[in-house]
Amino acid sequence: MFSIFKKKSVPKIDLSAIGTDMHSHLLPGIDDGSPDEAVSLTLIRGLQQLGYRQFITTPHIMWDVHKNNPTIINGAKERLEKAIRQDAIDVPLRAAAEYYLDDHFDGLLSQGIPLLTIKDNWVLVEFSFVAPPRNLKDMLFEMQIKGYKPILAHPERYNYIISQKNLYDELKELGCYFQLNLLSLTGYYGKVTSELANYLIKKKYIDLLGTDLHHERHLEALSTSPHLMNGVKAVFDSGNILNSSL
Repeated sequence: MFSIFKKKSVPKIDLSAIGTDMHSHLLPGIDDGSPDEAVSLTLIRGLQQLGYRQFITTPHIMWDVHKNNPTIINGAKERLEKAIRQDAIDVPLRAAAEYYLDDHFDGLLSQGIPLLTIKDNWVLVEFSFVAPPRNLKDMLFEMQIKGYKPILAHPERYNYIISQKNLYDELKELGCYFQLNLLSLTGYYGKVTSELANYLIKKKYIDLLGTDLHHERHLEALSTSPHLMNGVKAVFDSGNILNSSL
């Protein structure tokens, strides 16, 4: 006997129009992302099946938790590249970083230590999910004085901005690019994040798309979302997405 309740079909997830994932945590064993090369390869293969062709992976540099630096990051990248070759996966891999705006980052800027970039002078940054740093605008301005273009990671995930959306306008006026997490289009992070994501899409404030992939649960959420492709289309309809230039 056939059930009258039919399973909802999930539309085919095709992210090939994005092409490059510029925010992920695929490097093994150096932050809260992939713990080892085997998991990294599983995540890369899964993202390739969704249409991605290359990766700029961005481990955390958050000095209280993840004390990464270019030497550590490049070492992990070399280990992963070796595993990729051994597994006969054909995929270009680059490494940058997701910098947490803290005192350590302030020190890097003041000492003129070169930052790891997504492209040219583009640098991915994030800040607290509890409250923005008091000197947020000063740090972003100082980045630009030093010749960098700030990319604000997942602006839709700072849920406290729901009551002060003018901050988005101010950050845009300061010259920030905004990078949206694809998981925010699936409802993965909750209602407020989804609302802020849709707000930013309607404002045409999104410049870049990233998975911010940490583990297989993230991959599963992207692969099975019935809402993701509608959200991706809405973002691309803005005409601002820059992933293809990476």
